[in-house]
Amino acid sequence: MVGWITLNLGKILLNVLFYESLRSIPLIMIQPLSGKVALVTGAARGIGRACALKLAAAGCDIVANYYNSYDEAEAVCAEVRAMGRRAVAVQASVGVPDSVTEMFEVITKEFGHLDIVISNAASGVLKPAMEMTLKHFRWCMETNAFAVNLLAQHAAPLMKNGGRIIAMSSLGAQRAMPHYGFIGASKAALESLVRTLAQELGPRGIRVNTVSAGVVDTDALSHFPNRDQVLSEFAARTPVGPSLLPANVADAVYLLCLPEAAWVNGHTLVVDGGFCISG
Repeated sequence: MVGWITLNLGKILLNVLFYESLRSIPLIMIQPLSGKVALVTGAARGIGRACALKLAAAGCDIVANYYNSYDEAEAVCAEVRAMGRRAVAVQASVGVPDSVTEMFEVITKEFGHLDIVISNAASGVLKPAMEMTLKHFRWCMETNAFAVNLLAQHAAPLMKNGGRIIAMSSLGAQRAMPHYGFIGASKAALESLVRTLAQELGPRGIRVNTVSAGVVDTDALSHFPNRDQVLSEFAARTPVGPSLLPANVADAVYLLCLPEAAWVNGHTLVVDGGFCISG
């Protein structure tokens, strides 16, 4: 009995010493992306906000791009600063060349380099394809697809030691969805463009990938005329669970930013809890 007590007391002591040693480890050692600078477009709400906060928690300084959500973007920056990281909110329309140029002038002035770009900002028109116009098509393509190329052109010169560019897609890139035709086409173009950028930028140490999310109940989904039906069908057919959260998508983005993902390039990572495989 004495020997048993002595053995277990020894184990308890070792556990205490182990956890006490963790407390003495500098925070930088447990932040795998410490010292990195990340640009997140559309960072004010939803998935963009979740990505900004996830990357900040991993050690990144954050450039929070927004278009017309200044207060929300500043709130995100306040949360990032509370983690001890630098953050700046920058207004820009990601599909407009002059606007993106101005945003990168701020990034260069504030940070001097860039390591991660999350191309998350998106827009579009929810109507049947038979009711759409050339203006609608250009709007979707410029904001959702062309923006990825525009961001890459500006970001690559600032990625001196390699980097990550991650574009956000959706299941509509591969599936026909009501009222989603032009947006889906722009997302399919985005995924194709990512593969090309992955080839061109790979030799420079820049990895370009896509995260394709399932149905996430964000502000954007509230504009869908069949929102309730979309949510219920996703919940019924998803093996992992009834709801996909912005934080779940941000987790996948984070994984692609880690050094261990250096050999993942030109890939589309689907984050949908198994929805796509459920028939």
